Amino acid sequence: MIGPNLAILIGFGSLLLLCLLRVPIGLAMGAAGILGFGLMTGFEPAFKLLSHSVISTFSDYTMGLVPLFILMGAVAVTSGMSGELFRAAQLWLGNFRGGLAVATVASCGGFAAICGSSAATAATMTRVALPEMKKHGYSERLATGVIAAGGTLGVLIPPSIALAVYGLLTQQSVGLLFMAGVVPGIIAIAMYMLVVKVWLAVRPQDAPVGQQAAMRERLSSLTRLGPIMLLILFVIGGIYGGLFTPTEAGAVGAAGAIAIVALGKRLSWKTLFSSLAESVRMGAAILLIMAGAVLFGYFLAVTETPQKAAQLLIDADLGRYGTLLVIIGIMLVLGCLIDALAVVILIVPLVYPIVMQLGFDPIWFGVIVTMCVELGLITPPFGLNVFVIKGLSKRTDIWTIYKGVTPFIIVDLLRIGLLIAFPSLVLFLPDMAR
Repeated sequence: MIGPNLAILIGFGSLLLLCLLRVPIGLAMGAAGILGFGLMTGFEPAFKLLSHSVISTFSDYTMGLVPLFILMGAVAVTSGMSGELFRAAQLWLGNFRGGLAVATVASCGGFAAICGSSAATAATMTRVALPEMKKHGYSERLATGVIAAGGTLGVLIPPSIALAVYGLLTQQSVGLLFMAGVVPGIIAIAMYMLVVKVWLAVRPQDAPVGQQAAMRERLSSLTRLGPIMLLILFVIGGIYGGLFTPTEAGAVGAAGAIAIVALGKRLSWKTLFSSLAESVRMGAAILLIMAGAVLFGYFLAVTETPQKAAQLLIDADLGRYGTLLVIIGIMLVLGCLIDALAVVILIVPLVYPIVMQLGFDPIWFGVIVTMCVELGLITPPFGLNVFVIKGLSKRTDIWTIYKGVTPFIIVDLLRIGLLIAFPSLVLFLPDMAR
């Protein structure tokens, strides 16, 4: 047995080492947690904890919402629904300079409401929107920048996997968290569109003027999207109205998406198998991260790491908002280095008690956490969305993408500041339901 301070050093040191060795973050957290817990209490209790906690995590009813919402998005991707979404946005918004870029932002927002995954949103829009923008003479910097930034909407706009995981970690209402993400998501879409307009006011040569579409074409595009949009409203509205739990909402969304695709005669056995395989793959990866986080959480609890971190920040006497800014800074740095969901799972157990002690609203903080990890998806050196676009558009230089996304990073920082200054923008809808 060793002292808690030495155990903390060994536990976090082993976690860092395993991450540097590129061990999957779930396995790294689990191994570091078992090692630290075993050094404090003995390895026999640690191995008993390993068997119990993993089984309880995988069998938790509320965790079922993760693969179900992933399945809903996977069906939308494999059925080609994303192409129809972009086509509709193009017809309605593409008739002025930079219209395709604005339509891409709108499409990312709409697809995020179906998918809930940032990487999937960025990958899908790279395949659908990037060729169109290149064909119409858009600069590569603007085209890739707007897709990388728009892809981050998949983390925030409900149903958001990151918000759902935050709710599971902190025992907060997933429904209220989804409600809290609506207004910030709309603000994000509006600010991204504003960036495009300002960009083209300064550099009009980066995008041409679009063509006016006939009203008949516009209305026709909406009728094709009507069923899936109604499904999204029904799923999210059902959670808000208490008609069903978030897990049941995931089941309704997945079943509804499959039914809509089948009725539209776009469902094949290959499409269904591909969607199910994707939901199993991504769901298993997230559940593994959650299991590792539970084990690491026990290690944090036995060493009283959150309490010590809280005391350290309080003793620094930075004030309420100074402490919050330090926490945000840590999340922004971590978001640049590791997966967004891993940041949520790793950092929330540490900082959540501190934030609650400072008197901040837990629902509001969940949105702030999500926005911080969202920003990490497009910032150097390891912005996931940037690498997704680079992987699908191999001829594009990665620094071109980073240059294109820089104005959107600045706007994201301003948006975080706006929601810190005016928390009612986040809490307006949840307060109505409480």
